[in-house]
Amino acid sequence: MIFATVSGAHLYGFPSRDSDVDLRGAHLLPVAELIGLGAPDETRSRIWDRAGVETDLVTHDLRKFVGLMLRPNGYVLEQLLSPLVVHTTGTHAELTALTPGVVTRHHAHHYRGFANTQWRLYEKTGELKPLLYTFRALLTGVHLMRSGRVLASLPELLEEVTAPSYLPELITAKAEAEHGTGTGLVPESAAGDFAALHAVLDSAQRDTELPEHPSVRDALGDLVVRVRLER
Repeated sequence: MIFATVSGAHLYGFPSRDSDVDLRGAHLLPVAELIGLGAPDETRSRIWDRAGVETDLVTHDLRKFVGLMLRPNGYVLEQLLSPLVVHTTGTHAELTALTPGVVTRHHAHHYRGFANTQWRLYEKTGELKPLLYTFRALLTGVHLMRSGRVLASLPELLEEVTAPSYLPELITAKAEAEHGTGTGLVPESAAGDFAALHAVLDSAQRDTELPEHPSVRDALGDLVVRVRLER
Protein backbone atom coordinates (compact mmCIF):
# COMPACT_ATOMS: atom_id res chain seq x y z
CA MET A 1 0.00 0.00 0.00
CA ILE A 2 1.41 3.38 -1.03
CA PHE A 3 -1.26 5.50 0.62
CA ALA A 4 -4.84 5.46 1.81
CA THR A 5 -6.91 8.52 2.66
CA VAL A 6 -10.50 9.32 3.54
CA SER A 7 -12.56 10.65 0.63
CA GLY A 8 -16.27 11.26 0.05
CA ALA A 9 -18.54 13.22 2.35
CA HIS A 10 -16.05 13.16 5.24
CA LEU A 11 -13.45 14.87 3.06
CA TYR A 12 -16.04 17.25 1.60
CA GLY A 13 -17.06 18.40 5.06
CA PHE A 14 -20.66 17.22 5.21
CA PRO A 15 -20.79 13.65 6.55
CA SER A 16 -23.99 12.34 8.07
CA ARG A 17 -24.34 10.31 11.24
CA ASP A 18 -25.02 7.26 9.04
CA SER A 19 -22.43 7.98 6.31
CA ASP A 20 -20.18 5.20 5.06
CA VAL A 21 -16.41 5.74 5.20
CA ASP A 22 -14.80 5.94 1.76
CA LEU A 23 -11.08 5.10 1.67
CA ARG A 24 -9.12 5.66 -1.54
CA GLY A 25 -5.49 5.19 -2.43
CA ALA A 26 -2.76 3.47 -4.40
CA HIS A 27 -0.84 0.23 -4.11
CA LEU A 28 2.12 -1.41 -5.84
CA LEU A 29 1.61 -4.70 -7.67
CA PRO A 30 4.40 -7.28 -7.76
CA VAL A 31 6.41 -7.18 -10.99
CA ALA A 32 5.38 -10.76 -11.80
CA GLU A 33 1.74 -9.72 -12.08
CA LEU A 34 2.64 -7.02 -14.61
CA ILE A 35 4.92 -9.01 -16.91
CA GLY A 36 3.04 -12.32 -17.00
CA LEU A 37 0.58 -13.42 -19.68
CA GLY A 38 -2.52 -12.44 -17.73
CA ALA A 39 -3.94 -8.92 -17.62
CA PRO A 40 -3.10 -7.44 -14.21
CA ASP A 41 -5.92 -6.48 -11.88
CA GLU A 42 -4.82 -2.90 -11.34
CA THR A 43 -7.77 -1.86 -9.18
CA ARG A 44 -8.53 -3.58 -5.89
CA SER A 45 -11.56 -3.03 -3.68
CA ARG A 46 -12.77 -4.25 -0.33
CA ILE A 47 -15.84 -3.51 1.78
CA TRP A 48 -16.19 -4.36 5.46
CA ASP A 49 -18.24 -3.39 8.49
CA ARG A 50 -16.70 -2.03 11.66
CA ALA A 51 -18.86 -1.14 14.64
CA GLY A 52 -21.87 -0.85 12.36
CA VAL A 53 -20.15 1.50 9.90
CA GLU A 54 -19.53 0.32 6.35
CA THR A 55 -16.03 1.05 5.09
CA ASP A 56 -15.21 0.95 1.38
CA LEU A 57 -11.57 0.78 0.22
CA VAL A 58 -10.60 1.21 -3.44
CA THR A 59 -6.97 1.46 -4.57
CA HIS A 60 -5.20 1.52 -7.94
CA ASP A 61 -1.77 0.21 -8.85
CA LEU A 62 0.77 3.03 -8.96
CA ARG A 63 1.00 3.00 -12.76
CA LYS A 64 -2.75 3.32 -13.18
CA PHE A 65 -3.02 5.95 -10.45
CA VAL A 66 -0.33 8.10 -12.07
CA GLY A 67 -2.08 7.71 -15.41
CA LEU A 68 -5.24 9.10 -13.81
CA MET A 69 -3.24 11.96 -12.31
CA LEU A 70 -2.10 12.98 -15.78
CA ARG A 71 -5.68 13.35 -16.95
CA PRO A 72 -7.81 16.35 -15.92
CA ASN A 73 -9.24 14.26 -13.09
CA GLY A 74 -9.78 16.27 -9.94
CA TYR A 75 -11.14 13.26 -8.08
CA VAL A 76 -7.80 11.44 -7.84
CA LEU A 77 -6.01 14.65 -6.84
CA GLU A 78 -8.49 15.12 -4.00
CA GLN A 79 -7.73 11.57 -2.83
CA LEU A 80 -3.99 12.11 -3.03
CA LEU A 81 -4.10 15.43 -1.20
CA SER A 82 -6.76 14.54 1.37
CA PRO A 83 -5.68 15.73 4.83
CA LEU A 84 -7.47 12.71 6.32
CA VAL A 85 -4.56 10.29 5.99
CA VAL A 86 -4.94 6.67 7.06
CA HIS A 87 -1.66 5.33 5.65
CA THR A 88 1.26 7.08 3.98
CA THR A 89 4.75 6.39 2.61
CA GLY A 90 7.62 8.29 1.06
CA THR A 91 6.15 7.58 -2.40
CA HIS A 92 2.92 9.26 -1.30
CA ALA A 93 4.94 12.33 -0.35
CA GLU A 94 6.69 12.32 -3.73
CA LEU A 95 3.39 12.10 -5.60
CA THR A 96 2.00 14.94 -3.51
CA ALA A 97 5.02 17.12 -4.26
CA LEU A 98 4.54 16.62 -8.01
CA THR A 99 0.80 17.36 -7.94
CA PRO A 100 1.05 21.10 -8.77
CA GLY A 101 2.64 20.10 -12.06
CA VAL A 102 -0.37 18.07 -13.20
CA VAL A 103 -3.03 20.74 -12.57
CA THR A 104 -4.23 22.41 -15.78
CA ARG A 105 -7.01 24.69 -16.91
CA HIS A 106 -8.83 21.61 -18.22
CA HIS A 107 -9.57 20.41 -14.69
CA ALA A 108 -12.50 22.84 -14.87
CA HIS A 109 -14.18 20.36 -17.24
CA HIS A 110 -14.03 17.64 -14.58
CA TYR A 111 -15.76 19.79 -11.98
CA ARG A 112 -18.28 21.15 -14.46
CA GLY A 113 -19.25 17.67 -15.57
CA PHE A 114 -19.41 16.27 -12.05
CA ALA A 115 -21.63 19.14 -10.93
CA ASN A 116 -24.02 18.57 -13.83
CA THR A 117 -24.32 14.88 -13.01
CA GLN A 118 -25.05 15.59 -9.35
CA TRP A 119 -27.56 18.32 -10.20
CA ARG A 120 -29.53 15.89 -12.37
CA LEU A 121 -29.49 13.42 -9.49
CA TYR A 122 -30.76 16.11 -7.14
CA GLU A 123 -33.60 16.96 -9.54
CA LYS A 124 -34.53 13.28 -9.60
CA THR A 125 -34.31 12.53 -5.87
CA GLY A 126 -34.62 15.86 -4.08
CA GLU A 127 -31.92 14.74 -1.64
CA LEU A 128 -29.47 17.16 -0.04
CA LYS A 129 -26.46 14.92 -0.71
CA PRO A 130 -26.31 15.43 -4.51
CA LEU A 131 -27.19 19.10 -4.09
CA LEU A 132 -24.23 19.65 -1.76
CA TYR A 133 -22.03 17.61 -4.09
CA THR A 134 -23.12 19.92 -6.91
CA PHE A 135 -22.14 23.12 -5.17
CA ARG A 136 -18.98 21.58 -3.71
CA ALA A 137 -17.78 20.58 -7.17
CA LEU A 138 -18.41 24.01 -8.69
CA LEU A 139 -16.72 25.82 -5.80
CA THR A 140 -13.72 23.48 -5.89
CA GLY A 141 -13.39 24.13 -9.62
CA VAL A 142 -13.56 27.90 -9.18
CA HIS A 143 -11.03 27.84 -6.36
CA LEU A 144 -8.69 25.61 -8.36
CA MET A 145 -8.80 27.84 -11.43
CA ARG A 146 -8.05 30.90 -9.31
CA SER A 147 -5.42 29.51 -6.95
CA GLY A 148 -4.04 26.34 -8.54
CA ARG A 149 -4.79 24.57 -5.25
CA VAL A 150 -7.15 21.62 -4.78
CA LEU A 151 -9.55 22.30 -1.91
CA ALA A 152 -12.33 19.75 -1.44
CA SER A 153 -13.89 20.76 1.90
CA LEU A 154 -17.12 22.68 1.37
CA PRO A 155 -16.97 24.50 4.75
CA GLU A 156 -13.46 25.71 3.90
CA LEU A 157 -14.51 26.67 0.38
CA LEU A 158 -17.27 28.84 1.80
CA GLU A 159 -14.55 30.94 3.42
CA GLU A 160 -12.67 31.31 0.12
CA VAL A 161 -15.30 31.63 -2.64
CA THR A 162 -18.57 33.59 -2.72
CA ALA A 163 -21.40 31.05 -2.47
CA PRO A 164 -25.14 30.86 -1.67
CA SER A 165 -25.73 31.86 1.95
CA TYR A 166 -28.00 28.89 2.69
CA LEU A 167 -25.31 26.23 2.18
CA PRO A 168 -24.20 26.09 5.87
CA GLU A 169 -27.80 25.36 6.86
CA LEU A 170 -27.97 22.56 4.31
CA ILE A 171 -24.70 21.09 5.64
CA THR A 172 -26.21 21.03 9.14
CA ALA A 173 -29.39 19.38 7.89
CA LYS A 174 -27.47 16.76 5.90
CA ALA A 175 -25.61 15.74 9.07
CA GLU A 176 -28.82 14.22 10.39
CA ALA A 177 -29.35 11.73 7.55
CA GLU A 178 -27.31 10.55 4.56
CA HIS A 179 -30.35 10.58 2.26
CA GLY A 180 -32.37 13.39 3.81
CA THR A 181 -34.22 15.89 1.64
CA GLY A 182 -34.08 18.92 3.91
CA THR A 183 -37.71 19.69 3.11
CA GLY A 184 -38.34 23.42 3.15
CA LEU A 185 -34.65 24.35 3.37
CA VAL A 186 -33.76 24.58 -0.32
CA PRO A 187 -34.85 27.94 -1.75
CA GLU A 188 -36.37 28.36 -5.19
CA SER A 189 -33.24 30.27 -6.16
CA ALA A 190 -31.13 27.07 -6.07
CA ALA A 191 -31.43 26.50 -9.82
CA GLY A 192 -30.40 30.09 -10.48
CA ASP A 193 -27.50 29.79 -8.07
CA PHE A 194 -26.39 26.61 -9.84
CA ALA A 195 -26.39 28.42 -13.18
CA ALA A 196 -24.64 31.46 -11.71
CA LEU A 197 -21.80 29.36 -10.28
CA HIS A 198 -21.40 27.67 -13.64
CA ALA A 199 -20.85 31.12 -15.11
CA VAL A 200 -18.31 31.93 -12.39
CA LEU A 201 -16.44 28.71 -13.18
CA ASP A 202 -16.47 29.53 -16.90
CA SER A 203 -15.02 32.95 -16.16
CA ALA A 204 -12.40 31.54 -13.79
CA GLN A 205 -11.30 29.07 -16.45
CA ARG A 206 -10.99 31.80 -19.07
CA ASP A 207 -8.90 33.96 -16.75
CA THR A 208 -6.77 31.25 -15.11
CA GLU A 209 -3.00 31.21 -15.39
CA LEU A 210 -2.93 27.42 -15.20
CA PRO A 211 -1.23 25.73 -18.16
CA GLU A 212 -2.75 23.68 -20.95
CA HIS A 213 -0.77 20.53 -20.21
CA PRO A 214 0.95 18.83 -17.25
CA SER A 215 4.63 19.66 -16.82
CA VAL A 216 5.74 16.66 -14.77
CA ARG A 217 4.89 13.70 -17.00
CA ASP A 218 8.53 12.59 -17.29
CA ALA A 219 9.12 12.99 -13.55
CA LEU A 220 6.07 10.87 -12.74
CA GLY A 221 7.16 8.26 -15.25
CA ASP A 222 10.61 8.08 -13.66
CA LEU A 223 9.00 7.74 -10.23
CA VAL A 224 6.84 4.79 -11.33
CA VAL A 225 9.83 2.96 -12.80
CA ARG A 226 12.11 3.65 -9.84
CA VAL A 227 9.60 2.60 -7.20
CA ARG A 228 8.75 -0.55 -9.14
CA LEU A 229 12.40 -1.55 -9.54
CA GLU A 230 13.13 -0.91 -5.88
CA ARG A 231 10.47 -3.39 -4.80
